[in-house]
Amino acid sequence: MDRQTSPRDLPRAQFLAERALATLERFLHIEAASGVVLLIAAAVALIWANSPLAQSYHDLWHLPLSIGIGSFVYVKSLHFWVSDVLMTVFFLVVGMEIRREIHEGALSKLDQAILPVAAAAGGVIVPALIYLALNTNAGHPHGWAVPTATDIAFAVGVLALLGRAIPSNVRVFLLALAIIDDVVAVLIIAFFYSGGFDPGGFAIAALGVVMVFGLQRIGVGSAYAYVVPGAVIWIGLLVSGVHPTLAGVVLGLMTPVMSIPMREQPIEVLSRISEDLRNHDAVSAKDARRLAHPRRQLRLANREMLPPVVRVQTALHPWVAYGVMPLFALANAGISLDGVYLGTTGAQLVMIGVAIALVAGKPLGVIGATWLMVRMGWCRLPPGVSWDGILLVGLLAGIGFTMSIFITMLAFADENLLAAAKLGVLLGSSVAAMLGLGWGVACGRRR
Repeated sequence: MDRQTSPRDLPRAQFLAERALATLERFLHIEAASGVVLLIAAAVALIWANSPLAQSYHDLWHLPLSIGIGSFVYVKSLHFWVSDVLMTVFFLVVGMEIRREIHEGALSKLDQAILPVAAAAGGVIVPALIYLALNTNAGHPHGWAVPTATDIAFAVGVLALLGRAIPSNVRVFLLALAIIDDVVAVLIIAFFYSGGFDPGGFAIAALGVVMVFGLQRIGVGSAYAYVVPGAVIWIGLLVSGVHPTLAGVVLGLMTPVMSIPMREQPIEVLSRISEDLRNHDAVSAKDARRLAHPRRQLRLANREMLPPVVRVQTALHPWVAYGVMPLFALANAGISLDGVYLGTTGAQLVMIGVAIALVAGKPLGVIGATWLMVRMGWCRLPPGVSWDGILLVGLLAGIGFTMSIFITMLAFADENLLAAAKLGVLLGSSVAAMLGLGWGVACGRRR
């Protein structure tokens, strides 16, 4: 009989590797860490694009990459694969966050959802109006949606840096507001920043949706089975003229919030099979053929311990937070300051309009809408949330990095205006983060 190895008897290299992996896993789920990584990626891109190696930065993202089968070859730049393909995974996580909030979070009950919905609406309308007030006469009103979005990773990351001095309900309120912001941003992209619609593309996307429903109907719970239907939806939206990354939102909203039906509860299956295997002679004999069925049942029960919307989101979170979003920042935050010509009134107003709308418009909109709802008696502030907390939420909502830059690329075709708008996003988001962090420290000291 094989000697059983206790944890203390593990080889030292294996023991150290296990501890290192456990530490890494804990680190990957720290929200403040993901915000710092995103910030570092943006800083590297900005420094790289303004260094003597600037040409290599631009050459890298224009590098053509192709996929093909037989005579069919699809060639696009590396920038396209990051911003239009990988970002679909980001939008998938956004869609699943929205789905969870609707099912069991801040959006699941009307009385809980009204206040963050109103605050988010104010945080969308006021920045858009400020931008339009500065840019309508300059002839560049199409960038109005750039300052309307909130970056969840950055905002929640900055809030996490403040620690336990900030009440937990402030974080819940900020998270709900940011998620609603994402919903609005998705709708804005779909209706205002998509090209001419092609019905044939919608037919292809509908086929992908039918495939998803079909797999769900027959009880297919493996996430990998939905890659092909997801690709069909992505292709359909690309052909239709709608931005293809919205395929991620569609899949996220379709992700089940309940595990697939089983004859036994997963925990009961795990308990029963574990007990059977204790006395199963196939275990001691290491008979893989006889153990195949119980192992398959164990894998299924283990998978269905969590509903798909939780399981998939949890699995994708580290990849999105530490892979997709930093890559997106690296590909899009590299603004060559020498290439931004602010001598024209239009470029100046675009940059100033975006920055002011983020720094001032977001808190004004969030606080104003919240105050109005409370003053009219339609809502009450959540327990533990004071007006100091609402101001903190408003300031942090002005951090509009990822989604704002994404909308910027859809809003501006002119390279100079695009760079000016991105610069406005970087400046506005940085100032909003510093103001929020400073105000949060002051509030924490008072508490």
